[in-house]
Amino acid sequence: MLHRPLFIGSEIYRGSSYGAWHPLRVPRVSTVIDLSRAMGWLPSEVYVPSPRAKPNALTIWHTPDYLSALHAAEAAQYVSDDVRQRHGLGSSNNPVFPEMYRRPATAAGGSLLAGELLRDGGIVYHPAGGTHHAMPDRAGGFCYLNDPVLAILSLRRNGADRIAYVDIDAHHPDGVEVAFADDPDVMMISVHEDGLWPRTGPLGTTDTLVNLPVPRGLNDDEMALIRDQVILPRIADFKPDAIVLQCGADGVEEDPQAHLSLSNNAHWAVVRGLIGMAPRLLVLGGGGYNPWSVGRLWTGVWATLNGYDVPGRIEGAGEDVLRALRFDGNRRGKNPPDHWFTTLQDTPRNGPIRDEILERILHLAR
Repeated sequence: MLHRPLFIGSEIYRGSSYGAWHPLRVPRVSTVIDLSRAMGWLPSEVYVPSPRAKPNALTIWHTPDYLSALHAAEAAQYVSDDVRQRHGLGSSNNPVFPEMYRRPATAAGGSLLAGELLRDGGIVYHPAGGTHHAMPDRAGGFCYLNDPVLAILSLRRNGADRIAYVDIDAHHPDGVEVAFADDPDVMMISVHEDGLWPRTGPLGTTDTLVNLPVPRGLNDDEMALIRDQVILPRIADFKPDAIVLQCGADGVEEDPQAHLSLSNNAHWAVVRGLIGMAPRLLVLGGGGYNPWSVGRLWTGVWATLNGYDVPGRIEGAGEDVLRALRFDGNRRGKNPPDHWFTTLQDTPRNGPIRDEILERILHLAR
């Protein structure tokens, strides 16, 4: 059994970007690494450098033709119209950029490694993971490789027979559902914004699949009800050997790509609720496009996994990390509120539990 949670990271995320105007131009994983170190929460003995997955290792899910096309696109920094149409590479969402193979292959390598590290149990945090839209032969939704699928397959190879996948990203994990919707030993629970791209995951449930699209404006109290009446009871009944949580940060109110109204407390509470429900826990990142909100949320996830107290105010090196961030080209970055620089924890965003939420939860219980 691993006695301390492990953190998988890499410096490749510090120097690479999808492009000057792409939502993933913002620093995310590097911010979590720097902020966790500034807080004294990331000693060298728990930090694990992520390997880069080789194409052969990725064929457990992705097709050789697609991997060849992705590798060639990085080398040439160009894709043909045929490749763009067939594989989704070179689009505005999935652009050609210098590390377009190496960066996702590093995230995929981290998820494959996580399954090995969890062979005997424990907790692993891999914030660069969570790219849940990629299909076997096609990129989609900023995702070139589907590392959550690879993580589940790696866990299975390393002794976990029953795996629960929980996804609280604002977007539905269509690639993961394609991979495991008919697998009786993988339970998938997704809570996602109704009508948001890719517009999949309609309300419904089977023995091992739960899709709960939620209306705009989802608040902390509504998410707490979903956690306590949908997520945690289903996991308890399933009795998994491993849990994979995709902890996308785009459901918080400040995110520019979605329309939910959560605080980061909601995500931390889901993490806290899942700890101890299976002998293996892997927490991945995912969406999140405001550098302050995603950096603060994911650093707080690491604190939650370790049982660290989040201080009411952060100063010194931690504040310096947050003040150095920029969010050019977005109105939210022009005049950031001071608490984005001096705190990790949001003020809770409580609110009424709407009838629409109650009706959807009841529908899943039928």
